[in-house]
Amino acid sequence: MRSRTLIVMIQLLLAAAMKAQVLHLPQPPADAVTGRAFAASIRSLPREAREEEIYLQVITGNLPPFLRHLVPVTVTASIGGDRHKLTYYVLPDYLAIGSDEDYLLMPVTPILAQRIADTTRCILPTRKIVDDIYRAAPVKLAPKPIPPTSAMVTMGVFIDHNDSVWQQRVAVLGQFPLGALVSGDKKDVIISNDVYSNLKPSVPRPVVIYGWHRLTGSPIQPLYNGHEETYADYSHGIRLVQRDATLDGQAIDLTTILKDSTLCVLISDEGIILAPRYEAGDR
Repeated sequence: MRSRTLIVMIQLLLAAAMKAQVLHLPQPPADAVTGRAFAASIRSLPREAREEEIYLQVITGNLPPFLRHLVPVTVTASIGGDRHKLTYYVLPDYLAIGSDEDYLLMPVTPILAQRIADTTRCILPTRKIVDDIYRAAPVKLAPKPIPPTSAMVTMGVFIDHNDSVWQQRVAVLGQFPLGALVSGDKKDVIISNDVYSNLKPSVPRPVVIYGWHRLTGSPIQPLYNGHEETYADYSHGIRLVQRDATLDGQAIDLTTILKDSTLCVLISDEGIILAPRYEAGDR
């Protein structure tokens, strides 16, 4: 009886977690800085110091409230003659710091992105997840590339691009309020087998990027692992994907699906992804 009671309790806890569908972070402090003020405070910092400040903002909950409520994405597939339905939950837009009224979409390296994902019990998206999010998004923004220069990794360009994207977003707020699923504003830092394979001799520890879909549905950025893991430019976005998902009505962890040779097709077009993360230290 005790074991049966324990099983029921575990099932209830899993069900409660599934219904939450929110980012697991504290509420922001009363004196939380706005996106523009935060950008000014870190503008002159070197990358490592900048990313430490970004992490501190995230773990103290200084994200715009709309970003905390995750959006469901549902995919289906016929596998071995059986029809499967998977629902997972994603940030409605890319990782940002600040308030609903003043937020900064925040490009970061995969090193920090993985740290944030681990803190919030999330993963980064696969290439297939990025494509499925684009198809599901009611808000499809046209990419706004900035001509490439050495400044594209600086806060000044991050801010300029953020302002450009906000002008697009504000134009459709009446139809699609904050919290609606958005895509097309950034390319994604993704998990992929190319984090650890098909490596370029000059880039043994890469960041893998993909996406930034045009309004035609085709991505500007094919899957690419030619930048090293400390690289992040204005075009990079971090889309957190909650690990807790529902497969055919049952709770499941997305990392389990990624390692399953049968089910992986639901969220991966690369087959099994045995290492769905960026590992710190030696690889």
